[in-house]
Amino acid sequence: MPVETRRMQDLTIDDHILTVPLVWGDPADGRTIDIHAAVVTRDGGESLPYLVFLQGGPGHEAPRPFHAPTAPSWLDAALEHHRVVLLDQRGTGLSSPVGDTDLERGTEAVVEHITHLRADAIVRDCEAVREELGARTWSVLGQSFGGFTTLAYLSTDAASLDRVFITGGLSAVGRHPDEVYALTYDKMREASERYYRRFPAHRDAMRRIVDLAEAGRIVLPGGEVASVSRVRSVGSALGTNDGWQTLWSLLERDPRSNAFRHDLAAAMPFDARNPLYYVFHESSYADGYTTRWSAERTEPDDFRDDRTLFTGEHVRREWLDTVPGLQPWRDVTLALADVEWPRLYDAAAIAASGVRGAAAVYVNDVYVPLEFSLETARLLPHVTPWITSEHEHNGLRAGDVLARLIDIADGRRVR
Repeated sequence: MPVETRRMQDLTIDDHILTVPLVWGDPADGRTIDIHAAVVTRDGGESLPYLVFLQGGPGHEAPRPFHAPTAPSWLDAALEHHRVVLLDQRGTGLSSPVGDTDLERGTEAVVEHITHLRADAIVRDCEAVREELGARTWSVLGQSFGGFTTLAYLSTDAASLDRVFITGGLSAVGRHPDEVYALTYDKMREASERYYRRFPAHRDAMRRIVDLAEAGRIVLPGGEVASVSRVRSVGSALGTNDGWQTLWSLLERDPRSNAFRHDLAAAMPFDARNPLYYVFHESSYADGYTTRWSAERTEPDDFRDDRTLFTGEHVRREWLDTVPGLQPWRDVTLALADVEWPRLYDAAAIAASGVRGAAAVYVNDVYVPLEFSLETARLLPHVTPWITSEHEHNGLRAGDVLARLIDIADGRRVR
């Protein structure tokens, strides 16, 4: 594993590149990819245990190792107790990233490659990095999809884990993705109505914007003619602590202005920067199922009738035709929607793992519904849930969530 060491203020960053199998468990396959992990150590923390951070997504790289406010605030809290391993999950960042140039290999080859980028393979990569670092065990911090990956870790390699900290990432175990997406619409309905109660004039503003989108009169800076479904997807911002401010600023603008068009483009949750986030987003909820555009199929009648209701992480097939950056991914995305994904989680193994830790469960989470998170929490008797309405889904980045979870896990604070 080549190592490059850098200094950043009082931090030492060791960049590790490890070559691993693309297909774990099949030595005959022979294909490999690179995995990048940045080990971040604060001065004086050279002997602290390791904590590996698993990013949300899927399809997003780890944050860069800077102090807050440039980096998320949790990093400084983590460095008080750990050396932090920032893993670029396979297919992202510096870990053999998947991008537009891969499409030159053909649809079938790219689809097959992407099927090897799920949480179970990320766990195998984690184990390879842990072993290379010489750590008998380490702890995990899983945010959102990173929490899903932590559940997969507990299903297969719990003996490698000292503590687990999960934030907004207690995924449904054994549930069909249709059940999850149906519930997320309920959450978005509640979030939409909550927003309009605070700013009632914005409902009419949203109607005007939707009408303009339907008439093809909102053209974004990149050339996209924003569809109604794309405009409504800005509701994803309501899943973050200050996301209502993003919506407020947008709906206060003149939709004919340059500022509106630029802000609208920035507020949309899916774009071409990280195509994986869109291309196989629904697979993250496919615990042994085929997705087949679950979010589309489960859309309630009132969302079809009332187009002022915001949507969240609900991907749409039509964006393969209307979003220029996603158009090249059309055939790949359609094929992935028909993949029968293997099971990720073993409920019995999770329950028997005995690993200790703490999990932040957000009452108003519009991405990872409370009801299924509590159901999964019952599989983890030694992982204490902190159930809170103090934060939204991005609470880890916005507050002192990690410090609180560490105190809960170590018995220094009650829930």
